[in-house]
Amino acid sequence: MSLRLSSFLAIAAFACAVSVDVRSEESFGHPLPPAEMHQFIAPKATDIRAPCPGLNTLANHGYLPRNGRNVTVDMIVQGSLDGFNAGVDAILPFAKFGLLASNVASTVNLDELVLHGLIEHDASLSRVDAALGDPLHFSEQIFSTLAHSNPGVNYYNTTSAGHVQFARLADSLKKNPNVTNTPHEFKIRTRESAFYLSVMGEPLTGIAPKKFVNIFFRENRLPIQEGWKRPKTLITAATLGALQTVIVANSNWTASASCESPEVLGPALSL
Repeated sequence: MSLRLSSFLAIAAFACAVSVDVRSEESFGHPLPPAEMHQFIAPKATDIRAPCPGLNTLANHGYLPRNGRNVTVDMIVQGSLDGFNAGVDAILPFAKFGLLASNVASTVNLDELVLHGLIEHDASLSRVDAALGDPLHFSEQIFSTLAHSNPGVNYYNTTSAGHVQFARLADSLKKNPNVTNTPHEFKIRTRESAFYLSVMGEPLTGIAPKKFVNIFFRENRLPIQEGWKRPKTLITAATLGALQTVIVANSNWTASASCESPEVLGPALSL
């Protein structure tokens, strides 16, 4: 196993082993706050956001600090549980990993997550590759691959998600001579696909209405007024993993880069 992949898996395994065993939904969970506390408010010019529609949506609804600053791991875990019904084991490892983007020990500003090679990656569903432009902000041109997928029906599913991943990677490989495409990025891309299907749809089937997913990506908003409801089924590592298996089978993925490149562990820090 390569240094890059083994170090990534070791960090993720450490996060799970140390914390998920002792922190459960009960330790984070509490009665949901009044809905009026979580109305959608578009970010102001002084607010900052991530290259991640999920975190941006939580901030726009006040489940995370609306200014996008000084976000803690516990805030991300609690906000994801309250806003998305995503359980601790589904969120905690990636929340801890994202903290490495910050120069301080216990908080991260959302825009710091644009650090390339940590969580931000090439062949995104909604962002330009870092080597080609702005990887922080939403790109309608990039998102059009997902938006035009699964024609003839009004939903996305795990099959279409796999096809979209294949198409987005093919586009990056064609345009970006510096594309990074290792198991590290593939695992993150596939988890993200399973996550948007779960949050905007049904976590057990991976079927999500197109109108909900499109609003989620384009507006970073919970489409409550359009009929979306927080999933009744808790989103867990197991439910995401089941969806990921089908997505992988439909993505026809192969690595196109060596895993021996440095593992990004933070600003100006790599192995």
